[in-house]
Amino acid sequence: MSSSIQQYHQQLSNGTTTCVDTVNVFLKKIEEQKKLNAFTQVFAEEALAKAAALDEKRKSGATIRKLHGVVIAIKDVLCYKDHVVTAASKILEGYTAVYNATAVQRLLDEEAIIIGTCNCDEFAMGSSNENSAYGNVLNALDETKVPGGSSGGSAVAVQAGMCMISLGTDTGGSVRQPADFCGIVGIKPTYGRISRYGLIAYASSFDQIGIFGNNIADIAIALEVMSGPDDFDSTALDHGSWTMDYTQPTKKYKIAYLKEALFHESLDTEIKNSILTLIEKLKADGHTVEAVEFDLIDYIVPAYYVLTTAEASSNLSRFDGVRYGHRTKEPITGLDDFYKKTRTEGFGKEVQHRIMLGTFVLSAGYYDAYFSKAQQVRRLLVDKTVDIFKNFDTIILPTSPVTAFTIGEKKDDPIAMYLADIYTVFANLTGLPGISVPLFKHSNGMPFGLQALTNKFDEATLLSFSELLMQQYKPV
Repeated sequence: MSSSIQQYHQQLSNGTTTCVDTVNVFLKKIEEQKKLNAFTQVFAEEALAKAAALDEKRKSGATIRKLHGVVIAIKDVLCYKDHVVTAASKILEGYTAVYNATAVQRLLDEEAIIIGTCNCDEFAMGSSNENSAYGNVLNALDETKVPGGSSGGSAVAVQAGMCMISLGTDTGGSVRQPADFCGIVGIKPTYGRISRYGLIAYASSFDQIGIFGNNIADIAIALEVMSGPDDFDSTALDHGSWTMDYTQPTKKYKIAYLKEALFHESLDTEIKNSILTLIEKLKADGHTVEAVEFDLIDYIVPAYYVLTTAEASSNLSRFDGVRYGHRTKEPITGLDDFYKKTRTEGFGKEVQHRIMLGTFVLSAGYYDAYFSKAQQVRRLLVDKTVDIFKNFDTIILPTSPVTAFTIGEKKDDPIAMYLADIYTVFANLTGLPGISVPLFKHSNGMPFGLQALTNKFDEATLLSFSELLMQQYKPV
């Protein structure tokens, strides 16, 4: 099996493999590892037909596109025309997308093969993939552990070799944290780098489509293909074309780490010590690494949950059983009763909790106390990052305070579950690009990564720095 898209394309060119053979290999792996529950749907016949057409095209001598024959899985919150999309929720059971998400369309335009949709926390609300109408996703490294969430299925699909790359979404860490738990690379681009058109919204000012892969080069290609402005999404911005710079292996980076993050009481000691050791190695190799005071860390998670649940309560009001999706079959006494029964049956408990919390913080009498205050915290965080990036190329911090935890361990403690997002939600509140790079292994046998952030729309630096980490600081 090829280790990268570039190597795969070389194998296609020299005839040592075909797209059909490759799709068959992945379909076999998906079938063998069904119990991981990573996929909600697999498009076997369609993927094989597309592969055969691409093989014929290559034989004719036609120029191949950037993602020619690359096998990709997408999270079950992205619209893929004429395919079921449910956001892992009963409220959208059997709903068929009537158009392609812009990101999906751009993959298809570059001749990618979409092999299936991946399981996730319902409406992307969760940190463990335990909130899905389809059941839990299992971590391929230890099936008693969660894979992280909400994009757990997408992460496991890459982790277990069921596709080359996959798409997830990241509202508060839902790509980076599963990547951390599964030992793979996961990137959340700058807010506005990739169009959100065709993404079922959780919190519109936070959501961003992200990418899972096994190496930086594959992620860079996919990011380049999907990036750019979109007439259907006014928040998708044009910041010109960019390419990842591999030509500066000797560049010395100016790196900041947040002291309060690295010495926070919630952080596992082994994770902290591994990052401190890495910092010393970076310094020894000529990079500048300095601590930055960050006294806002304990305000990050509360601000995040106030703002995202407020947006969710608004976004999810459209799922009412009137126009599409689940509709109650129980006897009803009026419109209010119809809404109540439909939404109670259709939404899972975690989604209900977040809708209720969001409605509360937006209500008269509480709006100023919660929503307005959280917006002020967000503004302070943005100002703080502007100051940091005047002097530094990148910020490093843990991805998660713990490694993958046991299924059910935090189910009855929502505060502990929410605090698992303490290091990832910062990037979403500020719109920064962030990545989790798989560098470490815990004594408990589970992997964990290092998170890096760069300034807005500076993915080139983020990816180049990540490549440096993978090449020089990842144990063999």
